[in-house]
This record gives sequence, C-alpha cells and structure tokens, in this order.
Amino acid sequence: MVKILFVEDDFFIVEIYKKKFEASGFEVFNAPSGKAALREALAQRFDVVLLDLVIPEMSGMEVLRELRTNPEYPKELKIVVFSNLSSTEDRAECLRLGASGFVSKTEFSPSEVVSELNRFLRQWSEQEKNFTRQEKSPAEPAKIGKRILFIEDEAVFVEMFSKRLRDEGYEVVTKHEGISGLNEALKSDFDMIISDVVMPGMDGREIINRLKEIEEKKYTPIFVLSALLEDEHLKSLVASGLVNRSFLKTYITPSELVYAVNDFFKEKKKPKIEESK
Repeated sequence: MVKILFVEDDFFIVEIYKKKFEASGFEVFNAPSGKAALREALAQRFDVVLLDLVIPEMSGMEVLRELRTNPEYPKELKIVVFSNLSSTEDRAECLRLGASGFVSKTEFSPSEVVSELNRFLRQWSEQEKNFTRQEKSPAEPAKIGKRILFIEDEAVFVEMFSKRLRDEGYEVVTKHEGISGLNEALKSDFDMIISDVVMPGMDGREIINRLKEIEEKKYTPIFVLSALLEDEHLKSLVASGLVNRSFLKTYITPSELVYAVNDFFKEKKKPKIEESK
C-alpha cells in the first residue's frame, strides 16, 4: 500500500482527497503545516509527499528545500507539489529544488489527481528499473560522440536539462535565443536538436522550418519544448510532422527528457527486420 503524507491546511480539501485516495487503495496522513510535515517525515516513512505551497509556519518551497537538502530525510522520498500556484516560474523553481512532480489544483479534479499520482508511480517504477539496468551494465557506447544542441531562453531550464543530459554522457551545446541557435545548427553537425518553441528573436517553429529546407540538415531529429499545452506554435509543429517529439517543459523532468532521448537513439540503432519473401 502506497503511503502518502498530504501537506494541506484546509481540512475540507483534506477530507475530499483523503476519501478519494483511500478508495483507490492509498494510506493517507495529513500534516496541516510545514513544520508538522517535517516532523512527520522524520517520524514515519512515506512513499510520497503531496505538498501544497501555501501552508502555515513554513512555505511549501521551504519544506521542499529542507526535505531535499537535509540528509536526515530519505533521498528516495517522492515529493509532488500540489498547489494553486502553478505559473511557469513556480513549476521551474519546484523542479530546481528537487520536486518529483507538479500537479495544479485548478487543472485536475480529485479523481484526476488520483489518476495523475498513479501515473507518477508507474513512471517512477519504470525509472528505477532503468537505473537498475544501467547499474548492472556498462554505459552504452551509443552515447559517446552524440551531440545535442539545446536551444532555450530560460536559464533554469537550460541548467537543469543540459546538466542531466551531460551526466548521461551526451555532449551538449546550449544557446539562449533563436538566432544564435539556428546559426549553431547551421555551422555544426548535431545528432539531435532540442528547442523551446517560444523564444526572443526567432521562435522554434521558424528554426525548424529553416532547417528542414536545407538538405544536409532536414533529417536531424528535433524534440521541442513548450510551457503551455494550448501553445498554437506547438500544435502546428506537431501537426506538421516536422518534429520527432514534443513535451511540456513545466511537466517533464530532466530525467524524463533523458529517457526519451535514450529511447529515441535506441530505436534508431535497432536493425530493420526484412520481410521474408
């Protein structure tokens, strides 16, 4: 049974979500303040902390920072931020501080929150399996020499995603706006380009369209990131078939992006099976 610490001071909300989670087989404990959450996290072992950002005594950000930096708390503890504060900046800061996921209170019904947490649990389970396989086997030579161009104007995302890609063994070149990103893509060879959609100077859509017009660049794999699900630029790129994958950068974690990149290169390596005549 998955054990949840629900950090929330509104008891009406607690009762609603407690019933929903318990009906789905979870064991739920409530901490109504930041200090209470830290005490409970020391006294008991939880699988997941569901953390509001606006709580008494300490902010959710402070609780998140303490849980991630104090060695008294287990490193494997999963922390999902569950808050009305869901701007791009809020999400990015939570991910930077070590949140395992982010769920907006305003975007999900109670039943959908349960489904979303189950999705996270499946995702974390798969990640642990991947880490176990990597520990048992040597690093894949396919990553050696793989060069990725990462074009993103928000420094926090550049830092988080590029560091994780480098840790995985990829060579990463970063550019912070569209024009310099396009120039770098034109003058150098890359095995993949990862680009934000909306940037100053030149957006990701224009970069991609320019590259697809050039014969020696048109087959370079491209992943795109967007801050908004309803981004019209993102929708048009996905519909055009010019990009290989698209992601919401405020939802995907650095590790998830790395797994997607790894999986893409693994698929490319697979030999084609000829049909028997």
